[in-house]
Amino acid sequence: MSMGYLVGDEAPVVWRGLMVMKALQQLLWEVEWGGLDVLVMDLPPGTGDTQLTITQQVVLDGAIIVSTPQDVALKDAVRGVEMMKKVNVPILGMIQNMSVFACPNCHHTTHIFGSEGVVKACQKHHVPFLGDIPLHASICDDADKGKPTVVAEPQSARAKAFTTIAERLAKTIGLPI
Repeated sequence: MSMGYLVGDEAPVVWRGLMVMKALQQLLWEVEWGGLDVLVMDLPPGTGDTQLTITQQVVLDGAIIVSTPQDVALKDAVRGVEMMKKVNVPILGMIQNMSVFACPNCHHTTHIFGSEGVVKACQKHHVPFLGDIPLHASICDDADKGKPTVVAEPQSARAKAFTTIAERLAKTIGLPI
């Protein structure tokens, strides 16, 4: 389920305060989710009303913080870590997104956003490091086609990166692998 389904393709969601809270409550309590083992909520970075409301209205097994390795992104990510700690939500770990780019022509790898930022943040803040997701055009293409990389290209290194992270999380929260 996505807020994108509730508004036009080009319509901005410029909601604040009570409108955000009402929409969030509807997504959480009025959508027929069926039997779920896990509900993943992809939130924008930050420590605002949405994040705080979720921590107050939902029993959470934990939070996963995703960041690129660059310093400017990590500042927001660390604020998210500290917010979750402050409201007693366990941090299940951090994921380093867009960790490395491999040129499709020459196969040279480049750490466009830095290489160890999230790993170092995990060490500093005593948070588990869950893994790296590479920067690769196929991840975007697969998503645009409605097929996650783990379905579209299950044997690729990209899919294995997602699968490894999912297995670590399943183990952490006690789900069968």
